[in-house]
Amino acid sequence: MSIAAQTKPDSRSGRAGGRLQVCVVCSGNICRSPIGEQVLRAAIAEAGLADQVIVSSAGTGDWHLGQGANPRSERVLRAAGYPEWKHTARMISRAELRDIDLVLAADRGHLAELRALTDEPDKVVLLRSFDPDADDDEVPDPYYGPDSGFDEVLAMTRAATPGIVDEIRRLLSATPTSSGR
Repeated sequence: MSIAAQTKPDSRSGRAGGRLQVCVVCSGNICRSPIGEQVLRAAIAEAGLADQVIVSSAGTGDWHLGQGANPRSERVLRAAGYPEWKHTARMISRAELRDIDLVLAADRGHLAELRALTDEPDKVVLLRSFDPDADDDEVPDPYYGPDSGFDEVLAMTRAATPGIVDEIRRLLSATPTSSGR
């Protein structure tokens, strides 16, 4: 899925230091979105784009503000070889959405909520829409389920990541930066 053609380059006034901003969003910012943030951050670094892209995560609700990632999210990331990091759950705001270039929603509920908060609803897309082999378009919430649900979230996120990195490349090439690129 490409949103580059749908988004006007001049609408990107919030580029932090000329860097593209990507945010992964779930409900409370402790399960799905921290996994998405870490997987995408590693893929961006591997693609050589870390100096051009800021990856973050947030929640749509305030249930877990200030908390760390769910221990099961940390476990699955650690077991998969992702580096340790300090995560603090936060809630996304309308003001912040103005500055984000690509918002990756975990499920349709988040998609609808986030699109209602922005004047640029096309920049909010389902994370799994970037996986051409996905059997569904949502990343299910593993919070109340078994530990294996976190493994599934990681697998779904990894499967969508190559498509997300491709989209980020398209957005970077379509968006002028302060260096005139």
